[in-house]
Amino acid sequence: MVVKKKGELIGHNNPIFTLELSNKPEILFSGGNDKGLVEWSLKRNEFIKILFPVQSSIYAIHCPVLYPLIFAGLRNGDIVVYSFIDQKIITILKHHNTPVFDIKSIKHKNELIATAEDGTISIWDIKNLTLLHTIILSKDTIRCIAISPDEKLIAFGCRDTKIKVYKTTDFSLLKTLEGHSLPVFSIQFSHNNEYLISGGRDAQVKVWDMFTYIEIINIPAHLFAVNSIAVHPYLPYFATASMDKSIKIWSLEDFKLYKTINLEKGYLGHRLSINKIVWKDNDLISTSDDKSIIIWEIII
Repeated sequence: MVVKKKGELIGHNNPIFTLELSNKPEILFSGGNDKGLVEWSLKRNEFIKILFPVQSSIYAIHCPVLYPLIFAGLRNGDIVVYSFIDQKIITILKHHNTPVFDIKSIKHKNELIATAEDGTISIWDIKNLTLLHTIILSKDTIRCIAISPDEKLIAFGCRDTKIKVYKTTDFSLLKTLEGHSLPVFSIQFSHNNEYLISGGRDAQVKVWDMFTYIEIINIPAHLFAVNSIAVHPYLPYFATASMDKSIKIWSLEDFKLYKTINLEKGYLGHRLSINKIVWKDNDLISTSDDKSIIIWEIII
């Protein structure tokens, strides 16, 4: 495996917390602590524009498939909805009074799911942008969401160290996974729905069997918190990013470490905590508290 630094996007003035690929090819969105959602060209590796300003830090961005919309979850609890057809903010979903940490959608149900610091999730109708349900999942913060590729399962990573797995049909609880010793910061399903991969503030990565709900391996992956996990879109690999300023790439077959990307290994990488990673084909895109976005070409 060979890693090459392909490009770097500079423009944010404060730490960047999240990234999201657009449904439009070669477009990336980012948001963080400088109160604006930024649009970037991955074809030219350059800034396009501030798509819209916000009143609070952006913690989550989501572009649902088949809808010309982008949702931004804010620190103040608002969810800003921007329409690419109207080229403007069309509404602000006001329900949560605490930070919104993650947003995902269930395509076959046309539902949007948001998590908050107050331990609740909100479920919205994407077509009408109306609130359908609110569910109390935890007495503490819910940090992250993962939806299985077949859209039958939805998992939530919580500050109380637990992972809760629900059916998407009726949001009935299937299993509570316990194993992390500190808050769960990131979770992702494998392509075949077989595994759930989780990472936490305890610096551990755990792989759970989704047929038995048993933890099959624990990996002492990083020195500090695992902030983000990204499963490769079609190859048997996944990447993890950490507060320890490193990215690591692992096998999804035997869970062995393939590559470490950080300054100590000679890569011109991030100087502070890496907060989010996303795959775009064989490019891995990362962002950090150091205000930069880096595009890494991964040659396998």
